[in-house]
Amino acid sequence: MKTPHIAAQLYTVRDFLTTPAAIAASLKKLKNIGYQAVQLSGLGPIEPATLVGMLNDTGLVCCATHEDSNLILNEPLAVVKLLKAYGCTITAYPYPGGYPCDTLENVKELAKKLNAAGKVLYDNGCVLCYHNHHIEFKRVGGKPALQVIFEETDPRYLQGEPDTYWVQYGGGDPVAWCTYLHNRLPILHMKDFVITRENKISFAEIGCGNLDWQRIITAAENSGCQWFCVEQDTCPGDPFDSLKKSFNYITTTLCSA
Repeated sequence: MKTPHIAAQLYTVRDFLTTPAAIAASLKKLKNIGYQAVQLSGLGPIEPATLVGMLNDTGLVCCATHEDSNLILNEPLAVVKLLKAYGCTITAYPYPGGYPCDTLENVKELAKKLNAAGKVLYDNGCVLCYHNHHIEFKRVGGKPALQVIFEETDPRYLQGEPDTYWVQYGGGDPVAWCTYLHNRLPILHMKDFVITRENKISFAEIGCGNLDWQRIITAAENSGCQWFCVEQDTCPGDPFDSLKKSFNYITTTLCSA
C-alpha cells in the first residue's frame, strides 16, 4: 500500500458537508492531513461540476463513490453518468434497503438485480462493488448471505468493497474475506473494531482497535486492491482528528512508500 492510494471516506465527516462552502473547507482539511483521494458519500446538495472543481482546486482524486441503493438497481445509467462526471469508475451499493437478507430467495433476488445493474456499469467502463454491513452475515442456505451474493453474480458485474469493521462485527474474518475476493476487490473500507472500557463494541481509529492490519492489508493487496479507504462511522471527538490519527498510523506503520 502506498500513500497516494489511501482515501478518506467522506461519510466520516458528513456533518461538515452540508453546503458547498462547507464541502470546500472540509476537502482542504483532508488534503492538509495528507489524504490525496476521497470516496464521495454523505454530501449535501452540490452540482457534480462544482464538486469536481473543488476536488481539482484542492488536489484530491475522487477514487470512488457510494450511490443511492435504489438508483443503482433501477437507474444504473444515471450512476454511470455521475461517475463519468466525477472522473472515476468505481461505485458501491451501500446498503440492501428493502432486502432483509433473511431468506435464500430474497438474497438471490437482490443478487440478480445487482448483477443486471453491474452489467450496465461494466458495459460502460465502470465497476459496481458491494459494501457489506453485519446483516449480510446471516446464514441463508447454510452460508453467509454475503457469500451467496458473490456466488450468484458475475465477477465482472459485481466486485467487493469489504468493510473490515462490519465483517468482524458480523462474525467474519476480514483477512479471509479479502482472500475470498481475489481479483474482485478494487477498494477496501478500513475501519477498526474495539471493545471499550464499558465493554461496548465501538468504531476506532486505525491502529487503536483489535484488527490485524498487517495481515488484512497483505491479503487485500494479494487480491488486487487498488484503494484503501479510511472510514469511521462515529468518532469520539472531531472526525477530522480521527481521520488524521488513522492516516498517521497507516503511513508510519502500513505503507511501503
